[in-house]
Amino acid sequence: QVQLVESGGGLVQAGGSLSLSCAASGLTFRNYAMGWFRQAPWKAREFVASISWISNTDYADSVKGRFTISRDNAKNTVYVQMNSLKPEDTAVYYCTARRSDYGMWNYWGQGTQVTVSS
Repeated sequence: QVQLVESGGGLVQAGGSLSLSCAASGLTFRNYAMGWFRQAPWKAREFVASISWISNTDYADSVKGRFTISRDNAKNTVYVQMNSLKPEDTAVYYCTARRSDYGMWNYWGQGTQVTVSS
């Protein structure tokens, strides 16, 4: 059974930083692309960042230069370092995984709340 468990969310002031972690189990982590999505109240879930199994990265334009995604295959964990946070970054952040570098995301975590105050 695949499980993705996010941690590290919380409340931070605008301009601050947070680091989210996602611990994966039940899959061969090194073979999976990993990603982060977010969903703000009354909005659709949106892509934030992804990292392929060979650590190629991709970012939404709204977070480029502020967020950094990384992975540690020895720990089965993916991270996103979020700097220069803005109130519009407030959302529930979800970790996700897929077997290929393209197409549907197969597995999702339960999410962790990030709130950025102005």
